[in-house]
Amino acid sequence: MRSSSSRLISILYHFLSISLGASLHNVLSRVKAHPQTYPAIDIAYSSTDPIREPVTLQLSSNGLRLRFDGPDQRLRLIEVLDFTKIPLVYKNQEVLKGGKPQERAVSHQGPSFGHIYHRLFGLSYPGEYRPPTNQSPYGTYVLSYPGVAFSFPLQHSAWSDQCDFVALLSSSAALPATSMAIFQGDSWPEAQGRLFTQEQKYPRNPALAGKNRESVPDEIEEFNILGAGKLEVIRRSSPTSYITLSETTPQDLVAEFGPPDAIYRKHDRRITIHRAAGGGGEDHIHLSPPPGRGINVTDTDQSSNNSGTEDSDEELHQPHNLDPSSLPTECFLNYFHHGFDAFVSYPTTPGPAFPGSDLQDPSPPSPSTQLVVTKIILHGNVPGSYPFNRHRRSRWKIKLDSSGDAVSSETRYDEISERLREVWKGSYTNPAEERALQRPMVLNRGWGDSPESSVEFLGGWEESTGKGQRPGQDSHDGGLGNTELFGFPGLLFEVMKNSAVSCLTVY
Repeated sequence: MRSSSSRLISILYHFLSISLGASLHNVLSRVKAHPQTYPAIDIAYSSTDPIREPVTLQLSSNGLRLRFDGPDQRLRLIEVLDFTKIPLVYKNQEVLKGGKPQERAVSHQGPSFGHIYHRLFGLSYPGEYRPPTNQSPYGTYVLSYPGVAFSFPLQHSAWSDQCDFVALLSSSAALPATSMAIFQGDSWPEAQGRLFTQEQKYPRNPALAGKNRESVPDEIEEFNILGAGKLEVIRRSSPTSYITLSETTPQDLVAEFGPPDAIYRKHDRRITIHRAAGGGGEDHIHLSPPPGRGINVTDTDQSSNNSGTEDSDEELHQPHNLDPSSLPTECFLNYFHHGFDAFVSYPTTPGPAFPGSDLQDPSPPSPSTQLVVTKIILHGNVPGSYPFNRHRRSRWKIKLDSSGDAVSSETRYDEISERLREVWKGSYTNPAEERALQRPMVLNRGWGDSPESSVEFLGGWEESTGKGQRPGQDSHDGGLGNTELFGFPGLLFEVMKNSAVSCLTVY
């Protein structure tokens, strides 16, 4: 049997199949689209390190547990914990069928060893026996095939290294399987040590593994942010492509990544910036740092974080036959399944090159009526963040110099900030300007009658979620969805309280 046998097992339940390698965004979106089939969905993740630690999706009503790696959020392990709650089929043969009546009455009616060995998968190498960890008379025998493993309760008193495992598991000392694991690898002992770190051979989008994969745009593996408004886009199978801010057109994006999943129309409305506590009334603050050197906050109101309610002046719609030439001025192209948004407007001057890189600072563009991409918003899809599961996770690296030194989407912002401060040291006119431009603002996505219809910056961040009164890492902010915004030349980071970067805007 080939090591790809795990792809041949279909977990079928009301025509929904789940495949190894699929993204958390893809799986969770499909599961949530069938609430009657999947009535209970529980997500477990590390509140202190949600990016690097695995994410677990528990479907208790369906007897399934799905485990994803943290950095790439791809499905690494499918566990069947209750065989009675979901049909399992392998090569048109039911996995559960064939057990004796007395066997089917116990242990969640799992398949017997005889059915697995004689009717489904055939010959196998000896498995792995695990003694009981408590006072139970049963240990666990893990029978492993390429990509599939079954766990059988086995009487500890009957176990011996000298026993024929086929005869032992066929005897009354063994009960039917209590669980099944589907994974990538030749055997469970070989795979479990590198389950969440090995290179994934299957695509994030199951459509890319189907017959119509040629009509589906190739998925993005990673963005390399080079500075000076240039981004290198690493694809799974296609050649590397590039996005150059104020030069790349909507037509270029469609040619490379396919039509967007949605278009968000942005009219002439600016984000309200509230004055810090202590002042009377509400003042609008205009930031005017040197060109390309500060925080541009006028367009962080990204499409996907809004619902386009009747009270808002934005509109979100699904494109069918997109004609880029008919796009409205200032709109976002939403690529939910690629993990990014592109802001389309008239040409502006992108951020400067990183000091020490081989690139030159971009020149101011000539006046033009041609719509171009002026910002790229890369979404982290961090569990616990306000916009979680609107996009699949986008991975990126910021190339700090020509030697290849970089920080990534998995780097804590504390470290990113330290590295970028060193890179831009001496680029500001004075220390006061540096402090002012790197002072965080609080971004609130959760207030108001329509919490998704607007984005506001809150002044007085020290009094709300900032220094001195910031909640602990394991606490919650009462659903406000507050994050902090930090700016460096050409970059705007949206950072959660656990120092995970929820969103990065490149401008």
